Amino acid sequence: MNKQNIIDNVSTLLQEVPTSMEIVKDDHKREKRFQYLATYMVEKAIEKDALITSPDEKGIAILFKTNSKDRNFWKDLIMDLKLALNVTGIKKGLAAMKVQKYVKAQRPKEGDYLYCWFWGILSDARGSDDAKIAYDMKNKFYAIARDLQLPIYAETRIRRVSLAYRRYGFELFNEWDHPSGDKMYFLKYTPPPKDDKQQ
Repeated sequence: MNKQNIIDNVSTLLQEVPTSMEIVKDDHKREKRFQYLATYMVEKAIEKDALITSPDEKGIAILFKTNSKDRNFWKDLIMDLKLALNVTGIKKGLAAMKVQKYVKAQRPKEGDYLYCWFWGILSDARGSDDAKIAYDMKNKFYAIARDLQLPIYAETRIRRVSLAYRRYGFELFNEWDHPSGDKMYFLKYTPPPKDDKQQ
């Protein structure tokens, strides 16, 4: 695994995501800020064993196993402050935290679940390969969900992405009018029960 390559790819992909485009402070350090955010995400994913990559590292996903009580408050608070200083700026950081409050409220209050925090495929790997990379990664997600017997939750503000999720068997369970004026789509995948014959 080439960690720096993955961070660079995540940084590139974040610049296509409406939410990160909004929260990252728009100044002369913008490129550095995306790098900082990508580094934070990839390091958190490695620490939690949540990083999934395609063999060429052009497809990258972060799939956490978590629950509503899984929060080391002080550690997260310090990290949020660092993100505010290095990525968002205080004003954008506070606005992002308000949105996050609503987003988090859409997830289960009880029990464990899988959360797809990030999933992207670099533009030069899209087209005919994109379908294969996305399909292979989706199969990895589903194998994890089936193995753990846990649902997967995800959200997106990109309509074509929400349609792709649905094509892959996720169900749309909520649509929200995001403060930016566009829609946010909340999706869930429920794995089939484990079948003894398939083990």
